[in-house]
Amino acid sequence: MSSVLSTPPAPPLDLRILFQGITDKVRVSLLTDPPGLFEFSGSNKTFVSIHVGPSVLMTCRHGDISHTGTAIHGDIDIIPAGLPASWEMKQRDMALVVGLEPELMRVAAEELDADPDRVQIRSKFQARDARIEHIAWALKAEMESGYPGGSLYLDSLATAMATQVVSRHSSLPIAVETRVGLSSRKLKQMLSFIEDNLGTDLSLQAIAEVAGLSVSHCKVLFRRAVGVPIHQYVIRRRVERAAFLLRKGSMAVSEVALVTGFAHQSHLAAHIKRVLGVSPKELRD
Repeated sequence: MSSVLSTPPAPPLDLRILFQGITDKVRVSLLTDPPGLFEFSGSNKTFVSIHVGPSVLMTCRHGDISHTGTAIHGDIDIIPAGLPASWEMKQRDMALVVGLEPELMRVAAEELDADPDRVQIRSKFQARDARIEHIAWALKAEMESGYPGGSLYLDSLATAMATQVVSRHSSLPIAVETRVGLSSRKLKQMLSFIEDNLGTDLSLQAIAEVAGLSVSHCKVLFRRAVGVPIHQYVIRRRVERAAFLLRKGSMAVSEVALVTGFAHQSHLAAHIKRVLGVSPKELRD
């Protein structure tokens, strides 16, 4: 993370930038960091860091505030511009990091009829925001595929990201949502259970029991909170985990299939083709 947020004095040799795309409004990076302590002194950008992959125990510090907890896939840290930060991780970490330029944040505030000089972005640790997560992956996909939608589409995604950060994670008042849904604690319990058991034969009953819900109630509340049914979310996470392992190239395709919860190699290949549009061999190559 630190190599994107600023230039550290001595970056670790095994820190890997898996992807990076940069425009005059936004920078998107997919990084994997080794265990250890990483620090940066601050930046003029506002950063959104989304934890990707297996759960990792870490201690994060933003300015004078720290938080220790287990980051699960989709957990979001928001680091306001100018704020120093550090991460101490117990295992190797992966993060999708989006840096938003100051002018983009100003425009977002103005579009919300707010004074940009008075809006303060709030520091967040391991928060959940499905909209931010979806926009971040859309930005990465658009950049990675060579900007097929053109600059207008990319700018609209970047603006949507900035607007979501300003409207939901700043000093601006947030409209109260009256619809009853999953508490953040129960949602995190469910997502953590799924993440830690991707390689097993997950059942709806087991996932529901983690949150103390009936299966039918669990299905409704999960879809409302995450935006997709539980089975689709699990398949997507298994495919993403398998894609990461295939790109590493240290395991056979059949072995990757088993450790990510697929019945066999053909089962894995079918889902990777459907979700990502490529074959396991193309991912490995």
